[in-house]
Amino acid sequence: MKYKFHKVYIELTNICGLTCSFCPTKNIKNKIMKLDLFENILIQLKPYTKNVAFHVFGDPLTLSNLKKYLDLALKHNFKVDITTTGYYLNKFDLDIFLHKAIKQINFSLNSYNKNEMKMTLNEYLTPMFQLCDLKLFHKIHSFINFRLWNLDEKNSEDKFNTEIFHLLSKKFNIDLSSLDYSKPKRLENQILIDFDKYFKWPTLSDKEISNGYCHGLSSQIAILSNGTVVPCCLDSFGIINLGNLHHTKLKDILYSQKSLDIVNGFKENIAVEELCKKCTFKNRFVKI
Repeated sequence: MKYKFHKVYIELTNICGLTCSFCPTKNIKNKIMKLDLFENILIQLKPYTKNVAFHVFGDPLTLSNLKKYLDLALKHNFKVDITTTGYYLNKFDLDIFLHKAIKQINFSLNSYNKNEMKMTLNEYLTPMFQLCDLKLFHKIHSFINFRLWNLDEKNSEDKFNTEIFHLLSKKFNIDLSSLDYSKPKRLENQILIDFDKYFKWPTLSDKEISNGYCHGLSSQIAILSNGTVVPCCLDSFGIINLGNLHHTKLKDILYSQKSLDIVNGFKENIAVEELCKKCTFKNRFVKI
């Protein structure tokens, strides 16, 4: 078989600095991926994808040398997605986020009301809005997504979301009083608000067990900050350790028996690994 990934998640760091209630408690040491390992990973990824995402568990904006990673991505012709809480945005010269390597920036807005923030919601959003202005002024062809991935059957975040909609409406002069949550809403050219349900990070202690299909190892893999390769971006603790790039080539990891068993299992709607059996995210891929 030949691997071609839509996107590969690279965790530059597992440091986030926030304690969102929807994220698992981190029980591993803080780690930052060294630049030489990062570049080596990019070189090995070239046959498999042109798109990387700086995200698994940590926030890439905790890194003061983020530009060096972006420069390496550009050097090797990769397009980059950045996912961030936006909490550290005001620590940067915003021009860095006009970098030619960046394809998309995702702001996870629901992190704001799941932490004891020392700033108002307006103060939190202001640097994001400034970046939007900068992008539009310079006609930069990258996307900015405001993510509200906090939908649930109880509409438990309605009050917070209404506050967000009010500020977005005021900023972009757009009516957000009636929204279709099933698709993104355009706010400006290549600036969107994106909706989704809360999802549960899988753990081995979960009781639900099921088979099914997942995009892990078919359209994506993830590489943790310590060099561990895992099938997907939800395995933030490296439970399904396919191998480590410090001492094993990516090609050998991808074509190992363990990786092939996972791929072939999903082709038959069988979850081979225990963590995959207990992951409920795969239920989203059930064809009705």
